[in-house]
Amino acid sequence: MNFPTARQQFYQAISQPEAQIDLAAAALYIAQEEYPHLAIDAYLSQLDAMAAAVQARLPTERYPMKMLQVLSGYLLSTLGFAGNRQNYYDPRNSYLNEVLDRRLGIPITLSLVYLEVAKRVQFPMAGVGMPGHFLIRPLIEEMAVFVDPFNGGNILFEADCEAKFRQLYGPAARWHPDFLAPISPKPFLMRLLTNLKMIYLNQQAFQQVITILDRLLLLYPDSAYDYRDRGLIHYHLKQYAAAKQDLRQYLRVAPQHVETAQIHALLEQIEAESQRSD
Repeated sequence: MNFPTARQQFYQAISQPEAQIDLAAAALYIAQEEYPHLAIDAYLSQLDAMAAAVQARLPTERYPMKMLQVLSGYLLSTLGFAGNRQNYYDPRNSYLNEVLDRRLGIPITLSLVYLEVAKRVQFPMAGVGMPGHFLIRPLIEEMAVFVDPFNGGNILFEADCEAKFRQLYGPAARWHPDFLAPISPKPFLMRLLTNLKMIYLNQQAFQQVITILDRLLLLYPDSAYDYRDRGLIHYHLKQYAAAKQDLRQYLRVAPQHVETAQIHALLEQIEAESQRSD
């Protein structure tokens, strides 16, 4: 695979056994394609320094709720990390280097900072990919609580999370407790990349959408929808050979999908258009 260096590093990072994937490093490799001179080790060292400061503030008796209090107090009050409510869809909110520099982010990237600092002080936490709003939770059996880094580190219970979900999707939306299950690194990175994909689509920054889809397909090589979307964008950009390749791969991966007939028709149209342009 002939990838840019940052993408090679990303691919190597996600090729580890899932439990060994370094989320912070993988997120920084994602950012490095947008910021080619990004110094990965310097940002990892920032996280190390934050963890050392939290460690120094922890009491001798490491009660979980006290640890959460110290973690939130340091990250949110002392360092000033906060949700970017003024410009939520600024792509910088999704790049870990920018979040660390500006101390502004969205739920998933603020959660990532929490998770990485917590990991470094041996306080096990995991991301929670609740639809519409990313949270984190301690991985301690007797602690059925959730933390909302975007909203001041609020401590939530399951009923609070369900209320938030219904606030976002309406009272008739179907809630399921599995929405609060911990997620592993690959789904975490998929959600981070999907956020960027939607931001760049809305900005019509199509070449950047393609680079995001490239990395989504490294994470999940059989993702039919990502092949379809990348093929459609290549077509929009009149990159006919790449469009045909992706749309044919979509048909191979999802031959029975409801859109199959439309994609076959589009491939015929692309073939005709590409011949006219030759």
